[in-house]
Amino acid sequence: MIVHRLFSLLGLCGLLSVAPVHAQARTLRAVASFTVLADVVAHVGGTHVTVTSLVPPDGDPHEFEPSPDDARQLRQADIVFMSGEGLESWFGRLAHAASYHGQPVIVSSAIQAYTPPGAQQAETDPHVWNSVPNVVIWTNTIRDALIAADPEDADSFRASASAYVTQLQALDQDIRSRISAIPADRRRVLTSHDAFGYYGRAYGVTFMAPQGLSTETEASAGNVATLIRQIHQTGITTYFMENATDPRLVQQVARATGAQPGGELYAEALSPPGGPAPDYITMMRHNTDLMVAAMRPR
Repeated sequence: MIVHRLFSLLGLCGLLSVAPVHAQARTLRAVASFTVLADVVAHVGGTHVTVTSLVPPDGDPHEFEPSPDDARQLRQADIVFMSGEGLESWFGRLAHAASYHGQPVIVSSAIQAYTPPGAQQAETDPHVWNSVPNVVIWTNTIRDALIAADPEDADSFRASASAYVTQLQALDQDIRSRISAIPADRRRVLTSHDAFGYYGRAYGVTFMAPQGLSTETEASAGNVATLIRQIHQTGITTYFMENATDPRLVQQVARATGAQPGGELYAEALSPPGGPAPDYITMMRHNTDLMVAAMRPR
């Protein structure tokens, strides 16, 4: 009898010791190419996903130089997210260095890419996230990819994605309402490089920039001279720097036109925690606040 009870107790202890292991939910290790995308993945993934951004806060995703630690992060990832459309030109080098042979999830593949007037056919604008409806598409793509990687947590991913889409839709309506209150002939913005094409198309704002779609390109003297002439003609009085780009070129244009600084926009990188743009929704509100203040009639 005593022996029987002893084995029963040992069996119960054994069950108690293994039960938490079976009950423990799986946590996916996700890697995202840059901070804006990492933030959206984190919102959809919730507690079931840990997210690492390769490009750090305030980092330029065009000119990023991966490190050996980035290669390690990539090797250890369960799932990898990229925006695509030519933004991450460095990813091939990183994948080779890391011996990574997986298939990243390209979150912008379902988005209709925009090619600015006068650009080469291959020069699609990669900055899709500056239109909030595009990030709704991102959210749904990320949800489906996480469900495929971790079907047991599908309900959680669906709920998180649905809640986040509701926030995004409210953000989109707020931006449209605020921009529509500005007279159409004043909806013009001067910034460092051509990163706001999707914002302009979605919300009816014209953006001017001395540099092209990528910070890797050089602005020609002729392009800068044309831009200065256009600014004189349109009466733009405010210019914006970007957190992840060299400000000297736009400052040169400002000196030639008399435009005054309007603050720092976050075009393609979040700020560090505690900064003015630590997440995507706050970033879009911050940018809109600055632009509306500059465009509002005085």
